[in-house]
Amino acid sequence: MVRIEATYEGDLRCVAVHGPSGAKIITDAPVDNHGKGESFSPTDLLATSMLTCIMTIIGIRAESREINVEGMVGSVNKIMATNPRRIGRLEIEIKLPDGIEIDDKAWLISEGCNCPVCASVSDSMDLDITFSD
Repeated sequence: MVRIEATYEGDLRCVAVHGPSGAKIITDAPVDNHGKGESFSPTDLLATSMLTCIMTIIGIRAESREINVEGMVGSVNKIMATNPRRIGRLEIEIKLPDGIEIDDKAWLISEGCNCPVCASVSDSMDLDITFSD
């Protein structure tokens, strides 16, 4: 179990503290929802969590087979929906480094797409996960 504590500082800003490490994350409401947009919004963090979880799982699985994925890069586009306001779609693109055998690449992609964040989100969110060369 990991405990995270958060404090609302006013002006639609929260500071969350990761119990085990003491690392802090600041969230602000986005400009299109009454905020200043000076930091990640809570929904930005969910989108970031999805992207980095996939990449982390790929890294873990790659280590188990001594596949070098250093230099892997990714991006995520978050599209909001209304009624209710929620994340409607995440468009994720991940580029694995050159030189990975085709069978290893297929396995890594399959493993990455089964990350814990992917398994935890609602089916009402559309996911488009692309791996590019």
